[in-house]
Amino acid sequence: MPIIEQYALNDLVSHDSYGMGRVINVEPAAVTVDFRSQTVRIASPFQKMARL
Repeated sequence: MPIIEQYALNDLVSHDSYGMGRVINVEPAAVTVDFRSQTVRIASPFQKMARL
C-alpha cells in the first residue's frame, strides 16, 4: 500500500494540472491549495501533487 503524502500549512506543492501552489488549509482527507489563478480543494490521495 503506498504511503499517502502528508501536507502542512504553507507547503509549496506542484500539481500536474494546476502548477505550483501553496497549501492554505489542511483537513484529514484533503488540502486546499492556492494556485494564484484559482484555489482548489484536493482530496487524498494526492496522486498528481508533490511537495517542492
